Amino acid sequence: MRNDEFVPDENRPNPDALLAAIHADESKARRGRLKVFFGMCPGVGKTYAMLEAAQRKVKEGVEVVIGVVETHGRAETLAMLEGMPIVPRAKIEHRGAVLEEMDFEAILIWHPRLVIVDELAHTNAPGSRHPKRYQDVLELLDAGIDVYTTLNVQHVESRTDAVRQFTGVIVRETVPDSMLDVADEIELVDLTPERLRQRLSEGKVYLGDRAVAAGENFFREGNLTALREMALRLTAEHVDRSLRAMQPTAKSDPWRSGDRLAVAVSASPHSAELVRWTRRYAASLEAPWIAVAVESPESLGPEDEKRRTANLALARQLGAEVVLTSGAHIGEALLLAAQEHAVTQLVMGKPDGPPWRWLLNRRSPIPWLIQHSGRIDVQLVRTEAKGDRPLVPARDRPQMYFREFGIALGIAAGATIFCQLVQGLIGYWSVALVYLLTVTLAAATLRRGPTLLLAALSALLWNFLFIPPLYTFYISKPHDVMMFAMFFIVAIVIGQLTSRLRERERLEHRREQRANALYQLTRRLAAVTSRDAAVKEVLAQIQKNFGLNAAALLRDDSGAFAGNAHPASTWKLSTKEEGVAAWAFQNKRAAGRDTDTLPDGEGLHLPLIVADRVEGVLGVELGAADSLVPEQRELLEAFASQLAIVAEKERLAHVQRRAQVVAESERLQKTLFDSVSHELKTPIAAIRAALDQPEVNRDEIQRANDRLRRTVDHLLDATRIESGMLKPVIEWCDAGELAREACELTGVGERVQMDIAPDLPPLRADHGLIAQALATLVDNATIYGSASEPALLTVRRNGDLIRFEVADRGAGFTDGTEEKIFEKFFRLPGSPAGGVGLGLSIARHLVEAHRGTLTAENRPAGGARFILQLPIGGELKLPA
Repeated sequence: MRNDEFVPDENRPNPDALLAAIHADESKARRGRLKVFFGMCPGVGKTYAMLEAAQRKVKEGVEVVIGVVETHGRAETLAMLEGMPIVPRAKIEHRGAVLEEMDFEAILIWHPRLVIVDELAHTNAPGSRHPKRYQDVLELLDAGIDVYTTLNVQHVESRTDAVRQFTGVIVRETVPDSMLDVADEIELVDLTPERLRQRLSEGKVYLGDRAVAAGENFFREGNLTALREMALRLTAEHVDRSLRAMQPTAKSDPWRSGDRLAVAVSASPHSAELVRWTRRYAASLEAPWIAVAVESPESLGPEDEKRRTANLALARQLGAEVVLTSGAHIGEALLLAAQEHAVTQLVMGKPDGPPWRWLLNRRSPIPWLIQHSGRIDVQLVRTEAKGDRPLVPARDRPQMYFREFGIALGIAAGATIFCQLVQGLIGYWSVALVYLLTVTLAAATLRRGPTLLLAALSALLWNFLFIPPLYTFYISKPHDVMMFAMFFIVAIVIGQLTSRLRERERLEHRREQRANALYQLTRRLAAVTSRDAAVKEVLAQIQKNFGLNAAALLRDDSGAFAGNAHPASTWKLSTKEEGVAAWAFQNKRAAGRDTDTLPDGEGLHLPLIVADRVEGVLGVELGAADSLVPEQRELLEAFASQLAIVAEKERLAHVQRRAQVVAESERLQKTLFDSVSHELKTPIAAIRAALDQPEVNRDEIQRANDRLRRTVDHLLDATRIESGMLKPVIEWCDAGELAREACELTGVGERVQMDIAPDLPPLRADHGLIAQALATLVDNATIYGSASEPALLTVRRNGDLIRFEVADRGAGFTDGTEEKIFEKFFRLPGSPAGGVGLGLSIARHLVEAHRGTLTAENRPAGGARFILQLPIGGELKLPA
């Protein structure tokens, strides 16, 4: 096939339609294999080596296509493309410019065995399904397509800080270390620094002035040596882990350490470097690691919140388990989280400046952790990011406190004026109490800094204006000195404690709000009786707690993902958003805003997962500037989990009901075969025996024939009722005549005593069907009743109803069988031979077809009775 033979169909599905196509095949058993051609920097020949390997696959008969290859105009690279079809690049318009990207959707439609994807760390154009090319590769692997790709060591996320240190270059395009972990094969393409610089000078890497600039900067021999060493070491680490993974598991695994790491993540830009360092350290120890973020009482500014969210996202991307906790004391919160997760080493940033500065800094959690960490080691890692000191969060910047500092000064001035007015009445010692009261009340509203300022200022004002000698800070009397010292200490302590209590109260209030929101949701979901009601409740709680419109997309009754929003949804999804939701359902991962998949969407879509099964998708609409902070995201995910549990519960209930129906059908089928077999064999045997006798007994043959006919009629009646083919013929009937005909049909009229009231009104019914139902009741009364006493058939008017009552003097019903006797194929224990258990079931169906009722009960004086009631007139309505 020539390179230009593939032309995508103009009518191929758009990305949204493609998502549905992918979703249609949920069970791809094979996952694609990933081979990474790894090198120290551009120009070592990774792309050429990759294409050379692809050509070998072509010769083996493997279908190989070119997804994207950057040839940079090199003739030898272009020559290696011969014989492999190239997928034309997709054109994406962005801000008036047309950008070309790998056509990811076309590759999925084609679905070759192997696709070539150059430059794994590439950033896709805005509007692409994924922000990064490596995310496209992951989805191709999930679709069962093998991938060959290239990667330079400086683009590995955990190595970017080290690269910046010795090259001075800040790497913007990165790939998480997990991509190397999922790679099935890593091939190192190595070249000596001397040979690489020679290639650069020959124009085989860059051309013209660009090559000269590269040789004087990034491609210096020292940089290339360091990059080569890093690439060799990283490759060796992965080879070593692969070898260890192949070792047989012993009771005491000597290959793995018992360490568990935790890194403290905050809004500081240094946190990203700490996260990468911890990832490298955890990989070297082969130890799991977590990222802990502490929510403090003070709210973060928008920029700091955005930075903290980005740092946590980086940790999650690099494979960390993210833990969110809260506490007024950061050190205590970190230590508690570390203890709960069995952490052995806690990683924190090492402060700049002399040790005494941060050891005496009460706000720093490091001294406290070092003192109280116990068996947990505290690792202090120096960061190399620009800026001498860690960033102070926006909430701690002095300009944010100017207003509250002004309020503190105003309160101090007001208290001083008041004390000047009342000093002659209360004395200067009592003035101290007024100032203490002022500090205490102010601490309830002001933050810690302004409160401490007010406490110190109050002590100084009291000394300067009220303690003799006046207008000087000199104190002449010893007891005044002691009083001033005690006042100063008490004011500071009261201000500090009150501020701390206020901060804890604010923190507990936020925590209580989230806990109460989750409690209210679970309580309401426990009371709902259907999945639709649960969806409505969850969407209402999202609107109440987040102020956001939401949509739920669930599986339909057949278990397939319909892709349509639930009617209770408050967010009307566009076609694009439905495609995003379908992707989240298919891949069991969140998609949309604040994720790595279609981040330019209008909202966030969370899959509803229970026990590795996706029940649907919950989406929330986010405004142009809206973004969920980690605590809100965690609460929303908890809401989604609750909805998933309810959906799973209803699905399991539906499965259970179906299983019960199947089991009941099998039981009825077995009962039917057993009963019919007996009921058919018995009269046939009687007929055969009568025919074999010298003198034919016609009466015996007639009785056997009647029994056989009744069995067949009952089976046919049951079939007609269930199929809806039974069509009653309505006419005016005489109730007394119906009773007499029922006795004639049974042939046991002499054993039935009838009591028919005079002047009964006629009723509208099918004469034959009602007579058949009454005959069944009379027949049962004579069979199960007393042989010495007749059955009693009573006909009376009961308001707008005609009441037929058939009673006997038999043993009656055992407890709980009054309703079961109307079930198909049910027969009372100890019943005499004959019958298949269909008669009473058919009789009730016939009566209900006339809008009547048929019930059974025990008589107070002994025996059983059946009560059949029919409306005198009115339109006939068949039961639904």
